[in-house]
Amino acid sequence: MGMYVSSSSEGMLRTAVSAVPIQSADETQPSGRSEAVLHPTVSITPAGPVKRLGIGWRWWFSESVHLPVGNRVEFRFQGSRHLLALYNEGARKSGETSIDGLCSSRLRGSDNRLTFVPAGRAYREWHETASSAQVTFLYFDPAALHSSVDGATGLAPRIYFEDPLVWETASKLKKAIESGETNCAPYLEALCGVLAHELLRFDPHLVREPTPISRGGLAGWQRRVVVEYVEEHLGEQVCLLTLAELARLSVHHFCRAFKKSFGIPAYQYQVQRRMEFAKLRLADRAVSITDIALSLGYAQTSSFSSAFRKATGWTPTGYRRKFE
Repeated sequence: MGMYVSSSSEGMLRTAVSAVPIQSADETQPSGRSEAVLHPTVSITPAGPVKRLGIGWRWWFSESVHLPVGNRVEFRFQGSRHLLALYNEGARKSGETSIDGLCSSRLRGSDNRLTFVPAGRAYREWHETASSAQVTFLYFDPAALHSSVDGATGLAPRIYFEDPLVWETASKLKKAIESGETNCAPYLEALCGVLAHELLRFDPHLVREPTPISRGGLAGWQRRVVVEYVEEHLGEQVCLLTLAELARLSVHHFCRAFKKSFGIPAYQYQVQRRMEFAKLRLADRAVSITDIALSLGYAQTSSFSSAFRKATGWTPTGYRRKFE
């Protein structure tokens, strides 16, 4: 596991199997650590007022960047790794986010937004901060996603978007990376698989300037409250009336708006989320398949196995073998 702290505009992630002391990213690799590898990170200018902390190993790297208030800061990145930016807090007086081939975004509010940059794409972003801000950069070797999901090469760039599912999975991935436990590789691989699926749900032909209004679909607050409720009740069959009441809509209107927002009916969405959660549990061999089935509301293991196979094409046992 490697870690660094840096104020450098050209950060380099240092990774190693053994522990690496916290150090400047620009320090020369110490002798006796031939297994350490350097990986380019986002270039930030000016470097002076910015605080950076990075940690990672093998395919997975996480970097926290703190931006003080009242500064104009620019990010640039183009590399062999995928980049996912999570805007944790803060707002910008002005700014612009751009990826080659897409229309840029000048949206100011940034809380819980994300930007995804596929490997090889040029990314540029600048902020004039209206308050102190924090951004998390997650870097992935493409192999981390391709080994989990066929077709991950088709991941499309996305700018300043909102997606509660991607946000939740990316946050779990960040915490797992920062835990420093090298024996959690199966869990990290499972999370990468889920993340790839969630990014692939997006239709690249619909890329356009994000807007705060979801025309014909659920509003942002409705999507958040419904998703949070579903995630908290994965072991139950939540009825449509409950979800509609949370969104303050009739059942008919809710069903139409939900499918417009998520692309699938609410019931199918619940099943999909249960199966994605099951994948994460299956990566932990200490948890029995029977216990996973019960935790997801299935009275019989056979019922769970049938639903899992229908959703993924794998039996639970066969999927678990991938992590051996």
